[in-house]
Amino acid sequence: MDEAEYNKKFSNLRILKSIQEYLKSEKDASISVYPIKVPDELLLQSLKTQGAENADELINYIFKLGLTIWSEKLYQDEFGTTSALSSFIEVVKRRNKKMK
Repeated sequence: MDEAEYNKKFSNLRILKSIQEYLKSEKDASISVYPIKVPDELLLQSLKTQGAENADELINYIFKLGLTIWSEKLYQDEFGTTSALSSFIEVVKRRNKKMK
C-alpha cells in the first residue's frame, strides 16, 4: 500500500469513527452548519402541525438517516468487509509502533 492510499484510507477511517461517535451521542451536534435545504412544504407543514421543536427534531432525524446511509456507502467503498478493516487497523498499529 503506497502512502497516498494509506492516507486516504486513514482519513476515511477517522471520518467513519467520528460519524459513529456522533450517531451514538445523545447530545446535539457540536457544530451546526447552515443553511440546510429542505422541501418548503415539509418544513411548513411540520411547523404547523407539530411546532418548531418537533420540526427541528424531524430535520435532525432526516440528517442522521442520510449520514448513516452515506457512511455505510463510504465504508463499503473504502473497506468492503470487516476483515479488510481489521487488516488496515493492524497496518495503522504497526506504523504507529514504528513512529514511537
